[in-house]
Amino acid sequence: MARHNQKIGMKRVDLELTRLSLGTAPLAGLFKSVDISESDQLIRTALDNGMNYFDTAPLYGHGLAEERLGRILSNVTKPFVLQTKVGRVLNWVEKADPVPWFPDADPHIQPVFDYSADGIKRSLDESLKRLGVDQIDIALMHDAENHISEAINIAYPVLADLKRQGIIKAIGIGINLCDVAIEIMKNVDLDIVLLAGRYTLLDQSAQNKLLPYALERRVDITIGGVFNSGVLADPKPGATFEYLPASDEIIKKAQEIGAFLKNLGIPLTAAALQFPLRHPAVTSVLTGSRNSKELLANAADFDLELPEDIWNQLEDAGLIEKMSL
Repeated sequence: MARHNQKIGMKRVDLELTRLSLGTAPLAGLFKSVDISESDQLIRTALDNGMNYFDTAPLYGHGLAEERLGRILSNVTKPFVLQTKVGRVLNWVEKADPVPWFPDADPHIQPVFDYSADGIKRSLDESLKRLGVDQIDIALMHDAENHISEAINIAYPVLADLKRQGIIKAIGIGINLCDVAIEIMKNVDLDIVLLAGRYTLLDQSAQNKLLPYALERRVDITIGGVFNSGVLADPKPGATFEYLPASDEIIKKAQEIGAFLKNLGIPLTAAALQFPLRHPAVTSVLTGSRNSKELLANAADFDLELPEDIWNQLEDAGLIEKMSL
């Protein structure tokens, strides 16, 4: 069954998102350079396979991800959903701070947080130019963990005005912490939350308060970081968890889950990709791919039929927390 290109309508705005979506940090050279030909082919492969929901940000490659995505999408006639972020601006400097996670980034571009009204407008305007489009479907306030008040009182009103003007269609946040997401959701009318790493086979913290609250408020949830930055894709010594070396405890837990699934004939990667859909608050699963081969492998894992009771089996084995609705 082709689950990856199934479209789900958003609850508050007139947009449909595919169940599997493409994040663009890897194609901007996250940790490892990616040739532009591979990047072009990756985006075309996603489109050819029916995926319509693309996530990017000025931070990714310091503008490179948006430029590469725009190279293809600005010439596409079929409908797609484009999501980028605000909260940082890209400043020209003589010598930027080194960024080992984006080796292809321009050495004269320095990303800095800017949650001012002018900063939000500038960020979006520059994104539109890099992407080669005249409107953005979804604008997310990016990494607002240390900018909660500014996000609520300054950034959101600017985005709400841009939404009224039709420059954007939906407003959300891209965040890693559940409590911060809930605090912002309580104070403004968000349409969507991109939550990274908090609803995975290793971390179900989002199901305690955030996901039920999102259902109550009719806020769509996109889950990113389903492999917790690598350890759930290949749990072995040297794997990463939250972009840092995984502890022995984390590796052991991932290996236990993998062994349990292997006995049932289920690839760990398939379970990791599909797990977020267990909760009805989750609309889409966001994955980053470096090339077409990775994207097609993710789509195949996402489409693989799993036993209906697999999550209950993992609960009963004590490998994931029990979920109650």
